[in-house]
Amino acid sequence: MSDAATLIPLDNVDPALVEALLDRAFEPARHTRTAYQLREGLDCLPALSFAAIDAGEQLVGTIQCWPVALTDPAKRRHPLIMVGPVAVLPEAQGGGYGQALMTAALAAISPDAPLPQVMIGDPDYYGRFWQFSAEHTGGWTLPGPWEAHRLLARASNPAVLPREGMLGPWR
Repeated sequence: MSDAATLIPLDNVDPALVEALLDRAFEPARHTRTAYQLREGLDCLPALSFAAIDAGEQLVGTIQCWPVALTDPAKRRHPLIMVGPVAVLPEAQGGGYGQALMTAALAAISPDAPLPQVMIGDPDYYGRFWQFSAEHTGGWTLPGPWEAHRLLARASNPAVLPREGMLGPWR
């Protein structure tokens, strides 16, 4: 990430600019993805959601985190933080903005009560830098289509992750 870039709280950015960036990064059809069903009707977690602003004061990237839960077969709900989307303008990709946004969001999670995190993403990339893995998500289901190897979790103590359950919004 350029030395002149700045990370700011996402709630300091006009939501229309965030939506325009997400459309450019993921196409408008992004709303049909399963990840959107998991977040439907929720507000992102402001303390864990950031924007990257470049030296020209242009919005070049965002990350949002969301309150979700895994409901186990006994109907117990286990709170999780869903990380993503991590979005960077196509012309700014490869500049380190995504890594800086991920690092900032994960660093903002309270070390006193670190909820496990979940995301849908590239296991090699997110595993290499932030220890996300599909190792504990094999028995999880989602409300839409997904590729099992891309459903990733990260926890300071993976033993707290239920082996089975349905992922959905925290309400």
